[in-house]
Amino acid sequence: MGPTCCGKSQIAMYLRKHLPIELISVDSALIYRDMDIGTDKPNYLDLKMHPHRLLNIKDPSEVYSAAEFRKDAYKEIKNILKLGKIPLLVGGTMFYYHVLLYGLSNLPPSNLEIRKYLLDKAKYNKYFLYEKLNLIDPISANNIHQNDFQRLLRALEVFYISGKTLTSLKNNTLSELPYNIIQFSILPKSKKWLYEKIEFRVKKMLMLGFQKEVENLFFRGDLNKQLPSIRCIGYRQMWEYLEYKISYNEMVSRIIFATRKLAKHQLTWLKKWKNIHFLISSTPSIIFKEISDILKKKHKFDI
Repeated sequence: MGPTCCGKSQIAMYLRKHLPIELISVDSALIYRDMDIGTDKPNYLDLKMHPHRLLNIKDPSEVYSAAEFRKDAYKEIKNILKLGKIPLLVGGTMFYYHVLLYGLSNLPPSNLEIRKYLLDKAKYNKYFLYEKLNLIDPISANNIHQNDFQRLLRALEVFYISGKTLTSLKNNTLSELPYNIIQFSILPKSKKWLYEKIEFRVKKMLMLGFQKEVENLFFRGDLNKQLPSIRCIGYRQMWEYLEYKISYNEMVSRIIFATRKLAKHQLTWLKKWKNIHFLISSTPSIIFKEISDILKKKHKFDI
């Protein structure tokens, strides 16, 4: 695991060349088909050589919950173990990791009609979801940022479906993952280094044709910027540019800012993470040696 732009995917693919592992993607953006450039998805040849499970599994029009991820990841882990190999989970969606490791409240599935009702209300007041949740479940509202649209929407949806607050349901959790887990995180060399990487990636994806990729989604006619897929960093900002709501330069600066904010959020998660080995971003060969040493010395694995 680790923040964006630290080289997780390249390291994971390198490890697969030297260890008996299979890869499982832990990324809430990489699940979507036809969203390749803006998500920095591994290219066709890399994926041909190093397949990633739970990648390209949803159309951008679909919604995918953390509970669905847990169920799907659990299934893939079992299948990989049956092959006599080790599952290696790689990605930066920290909430997915948390749900997989520690379980999730047994919450009701999504309801599109309730979501549509809430989304219609939110059109006229961008703080509607937060204000409504604060009245119904102030504890959850206190733990969710007022701009975290998806989590606010889900918390309200749960209440409207079940009649119970998210807080009251949190005690009813699924069991923890029943496997021996070894955790590694790739960290940036410095804040300056990370910000330079982020800016380079944003400029690179624009050169590779990111605008055309989003235009293809924009002109499909069945997508909108309230969907989780279009709310992904980069897509939301480009969508607003295509709607003539912001300038090109403003779109670029907003993508860079949002990506920096994501990296900061990921690092905040990692600072609180338990039982994890931290590694500074470097070439895959150096990271492989460091991981090998840790596995041999601390976990008694012979590599």
